[in-house]
Amino acid sequence: MRPRDPNEPHRTASTLELFFDLVFVVAISVASAQLHHALTEGDFVHGITSFAMIFFAIWWAWMNFTWFATSFATDDWLYRVLTFVQMGGVLTLAAGIPAAFEHGDFTIPVIGYIVMRIAMIAQWLRASRADEPLRSVTRRYAAGIAVVQLLWVGFLFIPASLQIAAFVLFALIEIAVPVFAEYRHQTPWHPHHITERYGLFTLIVLGESLLASANAIVGALEEVDTLGPLISIAVLTLVVTAALWWIYFWPPHHHAITSFRRSLRYGYTHYFVFAAAAAFSAGIEVEIDLLTHHSELSNIQASFTVTIPIAIFLLGVWWIAIRENADGIVNIVVPAGAVLVLLDPILPIPVTLTAVILVAIVAVLVIRPPVPRNAHRSQPVSDAGW
Repeated sequence: MRPRDPNEPHRTASTLELFFDLVFVVAISVASAQLHHALTEGDFVHGITSFAMIFFAIWWAWMNFTWFATSFATDDWLYRVLTFVQMGGVLTLAAGIPAAFEHGDFTIPVIGYIVMRIAMIAQWLRASRADEPLRSVTRRYAAGIAVVQLLWVGFLFIPASLQIAAFVLFALIEIAVPVFAEYRHQTPWHPHHITERYGLFTLIVLGESLLASANAIVGALEEVDTLGPLISIAVLTLVVTAALWWIYFWPPHHHAITSFRRSLRYGYTHYFVFAAAAAFSAGIEVEIDLLTHHSELSNIQASFTVTIPIAIFLLGVWWIAIRENADGIVNIVVPAGAVLVLLDPILPIPVTLTAVILVAIVAVLVIRPPVPRNAHRSQPVSDAGW
């Protein structure tokens, strides 16, 4: 398992990577559905904390595989089998999500997560056969991941009152493993390939949001007195999702990972970008529940379940990719738009103001193309891996 050439021409996502992503959609869909139920019932704190914990496991397992694959993907039979094992872990995790939300029982999600991580340890140990200094890096990865999995086993025996605190501590240790492993020398990675992988996962999450919203709308067709409000939400959901896609893919993302520090910022901030995109679909379903009288939430509360995820998505993308590739006007419009969408409840039609603001942001982006200001600062890829 030799490291891939970080300057390999025409490097694109493989069919195995795309297959891997699709399995994660299952877990994201279940997590979003459970968040929707919790929000509809007004159980905000428990629903949001449970979603944040579950989504961390989904995001971190996906991200670790993605960065490993950009450096060491060989596509031989053993690499494929270990990837399938990770996919099995994702499905196991997904099966345990309802129990985690409803009863605070994280046993099955933790088991599924550990299965994914054990397969990842095996991948790093295979890669450790490389020459120094990559041998030391890969072994530190394997050792760091193994130690943290022992902590997650212990998590199952922690009293419920201490679970959130323990989760935060263990998650911080988990995300510190790459820093520990690569503080002296970094693994090689392909900037265009890695940002393509993030872009594809963003597409999948946005697509899942459209699917969940469409299913909710279809289910509500026979429960509304008039179709007007339902048609309005359907159209506005498509407009908002299209605008989020446009905004995310406006800047050249590969300029955002030109150093180890910047790659950490890019990778870690995507937790909020992905989670917000997944939560957006739950918010739309909450709005539909309000129309069909299946929710006790007020109009303002329901509106915030849509607008808060959108605001987080906008701020996240602006921080990691837009900010350093835009002029002063764009750098005012995007974060200002993230704040203004929170005013959506002032209009009686759900999502309307949000859609108008996002279309306005897209219009500004169309007339003011990206202006990369930091491309000349790029470090050699071989010295900037993760």
